Amino acid sequence: MEVIITSNYEEICEKATRIIHQAWKRKNNLVLGLATGKTPLGVYKKIVELYENGEMDFSQVVAFTLDEYLGLEENHPQSFAYYMEKNFYQHTNIKEENIFRLEGKPENIKTHCQEYEEKIKNLGGIDIQILGIGRNGHIGFNEPSSSLASRTRVKTLTRETIGDNARFFKNREDVPRFCLTMGIGTVMDAKMIILLASGKNKSEAVFKSIEGPVTAMVPASVLQLHPQVKIIIDEEASSLLTRKEYYKWVYQNKEKVKDFLE
Repeated sequence: MEVIITSNYEEICEKATRIIHQAWKRKNNLVLGLATGKTPLGVYKKIVELYENGEMDFSQVVAFTLDEYLGLEENHPQSFAYYMEKNFYQHTNIKEENIFRLEGKPENIKTHCQEYEEKIKNLGGIDIQILGIGRNGHIGFNEPSSSLASRTRVKTLTRETIGDNARFFKNREDVPRFCLTMGIGTVMDAKMIILLASGKNKSEAVFKSIEGPVTAMVPASVLQLHPQVKIIIDEEASSLLTRKEYYKWVYQNKEKVKDFLE
């Protein structure tokens, strides 16, 4: 686990974008796992800028959406399919046939989830999975107590998550209670994971995920076991970390300690 502490949100986005860009240079048919929400928005904006400046081409890139609200149509303004189209896909030359989405209204939920897993596997797995983190430590919609070996499936959202997401809907009762999400096991299969967190309200979840025990009650804590995970956070999100100066030193001297990080 590499912990990268930045000054602010802008720097979080710059560092994450640089990692993705460098990976794309090595492999033009990069397979991306994409999270939604407020935190990744700045990264998507910067990636689009790379495309517009001719520095990145998405014609061979493949994308998988991390999760989706169950019951929402693809064109619903609060669906994650709509989010990705609005904030990323429509601004690049990514091909429609290379975009894979979890459906809000699948014909058969179990079959749809199994087929999603098969698509990821058949394309060689996800190269880079982008994640945010919930205040309760969830990644994707894998809420506390989710199995650490779980695969893509339907999940019931917690009251806390519903409350956090209510601001995006006209009425709280409009917030879906169920979702489809890649499982923790699915996320952990990615070759590289980039988790982004910004703000004081994420500091407790960040602390428990990085310095707490690995537990299903803090789903993001399982990332401690991944061989190639980068947690990029700002000063506020890192405020509760007890080894903050150590993480900064390691990052600043990563070439010297490279063998230990890999």
